[in-house]
Amino acid sequence: MTMKIISGILILVTVFLNFKHGWAMLKAKPEEVALFAKWKLSKTTLNVLAWLTLAGGLLIIFPETFVGGNILNAALILVIMGFHLKYKENKAAAMEIPFLLIPLVMIYLGYPTF
Repeated sequence: MTMKIISGILILVTVFLNFKHGWAMLKAKPEEVALFAKWKLSKTTLNVLAWLTLAGGLLIIFPETFVGGNILNAALILVIMGFHLKYKENKAAAMEIPFLLIPLVMIYLGYPTF
């Protein structure tokens, strides 16, 4: 029962963060745009990343697409880590590691069925 509660909390937190960051990228919030501006990404690329982030959050909600949503989130985090490493931002890349572990832990715990 405890594992189901932890899994449920992780789902809520992940979905909230995905929608928050995805929406901020779509609306071109300054703090989100500043992160991607230093990587010289086009507005189209930023929109694609935003829609993928929103899709990942949506997929996690449903049990049938739970694993796929987590894999998508892990892939997006790896892309962000790759950009950090490309531009020699090692500390920022290392700070992404816990966020990479969250989808992997969620896959391990599975979708909570009460």
